[in-house]
Amino acid sequence: MSASFEKYQKRKLISSYFSVVLSIALVLFLLGLLGLLVLNAKKVSDHFKEQVVVTIYLKDTAKEVETKQLEKSLALADYVKSTEYVSKEEAAASMKEENGEDFMDFLGYNPLQNSIDVHLKADYVTSEHLEEISKEALNKNFVDEVRYDNDLVTLMNNNVKKISFWVLILSGIFTLIAVLLINSSIRLAVYAKRFTIKTMQMVGATKRFIRRPFIWKSVQLGILGAIIALIGMAVVLYYLNQTFPELDLMRNPILIGALFIAVFILGIIITWISTFFATQRFLNLKTDQLY
Repeated sequence: MSASFEKYQKRKLISSYFSVVLSIALVLFLLGLLGLLVLNAKKVSDHFKEQVVVTIYLKDTAKEVETKQLEKSLALADYVKSTEYVSKEEAAASMKEENGEDFMDFLGYNPLQNSIDVHLKADYVTSEHLEEISKEALNKNFVDEVRYDNDLVTLMNNNVKKISFWVLILSGIFTLIAVLLINSSIRLAVYAKRFTIKTMQMVGATKRFIRRPFIWKSVQLGILGAIIALIGMAVVLYYLNQTFPELDLMRNPILIGALFIAVFILGIIITWISTFFATQRFLNLKTDQLY
């Protein structure tokens, strides 16, 4: 009968430890993913901003030397990431490929213009900068027109500000929830040992002596949960980096490494603090309050 009870208690304890490790791992994993999102939020927004194209259309009378000079000046400008010259023939071929038919068969000539596609650096993708760049290009007598989607730029910048604000708010809320969930799991694990704590106290053990094994065991569980969370984060990061290589999520390995270390340390700190206060609570209870 005694052996059967001991096996039951052991299974119950293992189940309690498993639930603590699982809850710590899940919470730290989600917290780590949120951290990755915060670290890469600007990078993702910059990527989409830099997809905005400013197209400079050239007059048919534009000389090749003028076009080359304009390309060179744009390439050297601080606000330009890249430029691409598109001849009217290339533009016609692209339209033919997109539409599946040759519009020049109907018109008998190519009405398109030679152009230069300009991709700006993300910090310069604002309505004000685009207007200044457009005016500067139009000052050249061989430039016919400058086109860009101003409504899209305004919408994008507004959405980036809103998303950044809510990401910060959610980060704070989620961090608080993470601490509360891990604390709850640790308290349940300590609760199962409340009679052992009181028995040790009754035979003369000091509070520090009683707390030490509980804290050490919880820290071990926190380390195990953090390792599982970090493995999950590494898998997700690898998958995203392979699926979206243009985002270059591993461009700053120092920040990524710092995030992983922070998650690992957070798992240890939260479990240590939660166990300390949970054991302290039961140490301060009277025997009849344990039931």
